[in-house]
Amino acid sequence: MGSRFTSILLGSILTLAIFTAIPSSAQELDAWELGINYPEEDSTNPFLIADDGSVKVEFFVENSGLTEITVEFEFSIPFDGKHDAPEGETISAGSNESFDLKISGIDVLAHDAEKKEKFSISAKITARQGIPDPLSSPQNREGDLEIPSIFDLSVEISEPFGPMNAGSDTILTVTVTNNGNAQDGVEEVDVKDDCPLLTTDNGLDALLSGNIESGKEKDANLKITASESHPKRHCDITVTVTSKREMSGGGNAMAEDEVRVTVEPPPTGDSGSSNPGSDSSSSEDSVESNLAAPGALVSISGLLGALFFSRGRGE
Repeated sequence: MGSRFTSILLGSILTLAIFTAIPSSAQELDAWELGINYPEEDSTNPFLIADDGSVKVEFFVENSGLTEITVEFEFSIPFDGKHDAPEGETISAGSNESFDLKISGIDVLAHDAEKKEKFSISAKITARQGIPDPLSSPQNREGDLEIPSIFDLSVEISEPFGPMNAGSDTILTVTVTNNGNAQDGVEEVDVKDDCPLLTTDNGLDALLSGNIESGKEKDANLKITASESHPKRHCDITVTVTSKREMSGGGNAMAEDEVRVTVEPPPTGDSGSSNPGSDSSSSEDSVESNLAAPGALVSISGLLGALFFSRGRGE
């Protein structure tokens, strides 16, 4: 009787141990986690893509179980980006391993500034302690990638039609183009030249009003005046513009262009009417120089008269 009671007791203890161990073993098998290290540890914060179209995302796998696991990764990248990351890794029991997902090749200028799209990382256990595990459930994590704001202005000055005369003026057209992916504008405009007798007006102030949409341009006319006493000279004119949005962000994005204007002396009159006069004067001088002087003619006449008179008396 005692022996039978002992057998029942041992069987009950063994059964209880088995049923207790089953959920513990199941929990141990799933004791792993895939995670992403988000900016400022907040999953709502996006990863900001750099101007060159790259960004790095750090992710990890934590294995809290008692067995070694082999994990296979898959990645989904938006904006037609490329990626460089491990395809799979083995994580020891009780350890946490971090990995880098390097994203590149995103054309940030092809997308609007501050646009967001999601990327995802998927991990699945393929083996435990080297033994294949086809029944494991995958884990998936995702985050946002954000297109940066690119502020890129360019400026172009039209070429002059030709030389300008001292005492006259000419008009140059200055065009500012927004090559960035966000709305921008001109915060400041500066005009410089290296000729002290050359002046410019305030025509480019028109560039300061309003904004320039991405891919659009804005132009204004610059009037240049040369004083009447301006010598013949080549004058270099430089126009510099500063980005409105970049300045507000603490930057100093500038663009400039330079053009050369040639100043010639003022016209001196009608050259066609002055030449005949000079030719006539020269002719008159030439004619006068070939005739004998009046005093010489008188002397010769008197000498000839005296000779004839003395001959007549001798006969």
